[in-house]
Amino acid sequence: MRSGCSEKVLKDALKFYENECSDSFLYSTLAEMERDREFREKLENISRMEGEHASFWQSFLKRRGVTPKIKNRNIYTGIIKVLRVIFGRVLIASLFELGESTAISSYIAFLESESLTEKERTQLKKIIMDELEHEEVFSRSKQLFHVENLRDFILGMNDGLVEILGVVTGLSAVYTNKPFMVAISGLIVGVAGALSMGIGSFISVRSQREANEGIKRRMELLFRVSEDRAKMDLSHKLVLSGMPKDIAEDVAEKIGGSRKAITSLLIEETHEEELRSALYTGLAYMIGVFFPVVPYFFSSSSIMALPFSIALAGTVLALVAILISIVSGIPIKKKIVEMVSMGLGAAGLSYIFGYIIQSFFGLAT
Repeated sequence: MRSGCSEKVLKDALKFYENECSDSFLYSTLAEMERDREFREKLENISRMEGEHASFWQSFLKRRGVTPKIKNRNIYTGIIKVLRVIFGRVLIASLFELGESTAISSYIAFLESESLTEKERTQLKKIIMDELEHEEVFSRSKQLFHVENLRDFILGMNDGLVEILGVVTGLSAVYTNKPFMVAISGLIVGVAGALSMGIGSFISVRSQREANEGIKRRMELLFRVSEDRAKMDLSHKLVLSGMPKDIAEDVAEKIGGSRKAITSLLIEETHEEELRSALYTGLAYMIGVFFPVVPYFFSSSSIMALPFSIALAGTVLALVAILISIVSGIPIKKKIVEMVSMGLGAAGLSYIFGYIIQSFFGLAT
């Protein structure tokens, strides 16, 4: 323990310093790659601010007898640059938004530390406000690139992988010496699944849009007949969301004359287009189908193709898990373990079921 600080406090501060240095360098590097002038300037500004944050943590540590050293994170930076080239700004914006959100949570927890002086506490509060601003920048950037359709694509691909992996695994136990039969069957099920997923996505988005339009029409009628009833509906919604009744009634009264404000609070708007959502989902599903099926076209037996199918699908599932984590803000390691274990678990159960069916009915293998 040094200067009244626990080892944990110093360890956390050192981690914050390293992360801010790394982020400053990363944002600067990506700004050089960015063609959009406005976004490039935002990245350069954020890089400068992250450098200032790093200086704060460096001073914090030096005052406590610790001289921090910057770790080489060229590999991490290289990975982000490759992802930027492959997936574009939307994925990078999602990744940075997640990073800023994580930093904010960590800083808020650190703010309660008794090791901070009042001046340091004030400076850290300013850093937290900076990070909130950065998070907002990346959040707005995501909204420009239909990130909801990126989710459609990723989740559709995941469904195709898991479902068809289960299909070909189960059929491998039935047609052990007919890998081509397994491959064709998998493709047929895959096409049917892609159509089903695409149509389902189309109907879901259209239904949500129609429901929103119905609520808007109802609000129009309410405003024509009784503004008081519209205020009551808004107050009820706010109370259900957890707002105290007296405050909810006060808010409803103050904005009750604004039809647009009440409608926006009562309706969960969707910016998705049903046709685009359907195409993203269906296409992604078919891409997911490809990976577990393809080994069966090049193997002499289904049992020989099976481990390659599982390995290929498992690898892609891990990559999909990383993308879902980045876009959704879920811890990456946890999501990889969850998706890979569930996918391979489903494949194992499918094989057992296929083996039972083959044994019971005596199908030709």
